[in-house]
Amino acid sequence: MPKYIVWMVLLVALLLLPHGLSFSQQEILVFLTINVLVVASYRLLTLTGEWSLGHVVIMGVGAYASALFSKKLGIYVPVTMLLGGITAALVAVILSFPLFRMKGFYFLIGSFAASEIIRLLWKRFRDPFGGAKGIKGIDPMPDFSIGIYDFDFFEPVSYYYFSGFIVAICLWILWRIEKSPVGLTFHAVHWQDKLAEASGVNLRAYRTLAFAIASGFAGIAGALLAHYIGTINPNSFDVEVMVFVLTWAIVGGTATFYGPILGCIVLTVLNEIVLRELGFEQMRPLIYGAVMILSILFLPNGLESLVQKFSQRRADGLAPNKASKGAAE
Repeated sequence: MPKYIVWMVLLVALLLLPHGLSFSQQEILVFLTINVLVVASYRLLTLTGEWSLGHVVIMGVGAYASALFSKKLGIYVPVTMLLGGITAALVAVILSFPLFRMKGFYFLIGSFAASEIIRLLWKRFRDPFGGAKGIKGIDPMPDFSIGIYDFDFFEPVSYYYFSGFIVAICLWILWRIEKSPVGLTFHAVHWQDKLAEASGVNLRAYRTLAFAIASGFAGIAGALLAHYIGTINPNSFDVEVMVFVLTWAIVGGTATFYGPILGCIVLTVLNEIVLRELGFEQMRPLIYGAVMILSILFLPNGLESLVQKFSQRRADGLAPNKASKGAAE
């Protein structure tokens, strides 16, 4: 089947998907769409070999920035979302000065410490961050109409379409970055850092660039979340949420662009359909931990490896058919 037909079928399925769900499931779909951008942006940072425990707090930087730009300055909400992403990227650049003096495990711990400092600042200052209670009454996305369809952003279906459009653009940009010479350099920084440095690559500059880009898109995801739920606080971006992002990435796998996205979708379905229906939702951290351990033990390359094996077997199955057809001709 041609690829463009597959993409068209997928697009139609995504457009029709929310109409077969309940209101609560539609809301879950909105959060899933936003989380896809979070985990995809996180993967960009891992391309350089660094894993952060502060990505969710950087997402929160974008959420807080966008909320404050709209509430305090009266800036149009779609613009504040972009400004939220830019603010998150700038904060990442500032954090890169101390953090990229470290590597590996030390970077991981350093990113956690830096993120906790940011969260404590949110809690400490009521003006402008609202203290421990956070910011409430965040301006919603303004309604508008396109043709015969009216976008009412208090309805999850409308916000799903809007956030899906934004996330699709962001994913395309992330994918293009990875396939560009810059993205290939990120891979080199990870796997052949000494050789890359000997070739004139500034390792710290490229790690900072990956950190800033990933943070910028995480900031946009945070802004999308803030203007949908209408309230944010420091606990919305704590380490527990970061563990979920790590689990999505590890279970899905980070060797391919779609791996973390696959992990996010599968584990969200597991949580929202299986655990919630069975009444085990409060056990999500325990079950996620068990899933992560089992994945590391029995599926070290993530769910993406299953897709690759299936694709390879399908290709091997088609190859004899093509060969026999060629021989017959």
